Amino acid sequence: MVPLYQFTSRPSACGYLPGRQWSLQYLFVAQASAEDYQAYLLRGWRRFGRALFHPVCKTCRECRSLRVPVAAFRPDRSQRRARKANADVRLEIGQPSVTREKLQLYDRFHEHQTDDKGWPVHDPKDPAEYAGSFAENPFPTEEWCYYLGDRLIGVGYVDVVPVGLSAIYFFYDPDERHRSLGTFNVLKVIESTAARGLPHLYLGYFVAGCRSLEYKARFRPNEILTPDGAWALFRD
Repeated sequence: MVPLYQFTSRPSACGYLPGRQWSLQYLFVAQASAEDYQAYLLRGWRRFGRALFHPVCKTCRECRSLRVPVAAFRPDRSQRRARKANADVRLEIGQPSVTREKLQLYDRFHEHQTDDKGWPVHDPKDPAEYAGSFAENPFPTEEWCYYLGDRLIGVGYVDVVPVGLSAIYFFYDPDERHRSLGTFNVLKVIESTAARGLPHLYLGYFVAGCRSLEYKARFRPNEILTPDGAWALFRD
């Protein structure tokens, strides 16, 4: 790993739960291997671009890393419906890149989330910002593009580490929200994790009370990282 610098952000309004404050510890790296990142992932860190981070809030421990043991996973009724509803969707997995189509889809998704879920007002993402977030990574990352015919309707980013796959981010066409594309993406990543013979899908932080993150616990069974650093069954 080639570290650049690290710092801890000052406490500020929490982006997940109203009335609370958060503080994040960051480690920026120029280069790293999948094995390097895995060591942090298993301790509750996440990654976005070249930034590794985890919460270090003094009065709150609601951000809990969650993973799915894919061999034991069984989809529920709504997840089976999502899979069926997207039988006509085509998935292409490749290397991350920046295109006008992806930028426009990203902006439309965030505008919808602002209106629907109260996310902060979104400024249009320029190509350099998008590249820094998704295309310029310290180790190889997969880009998952979903198409309906020739039209791009969803984009996800996935890290491959020795112990599993880690879903980084996913955005989709809000006009297609009736398809439950977010659920469908997780189902596809679970399928791919199992097909590669890897044990776990890492879904990032589960936060009770946060609409944007609570969905992760619906993929059962799942495990969370406990304060003592062990992974334990959360919801069976």
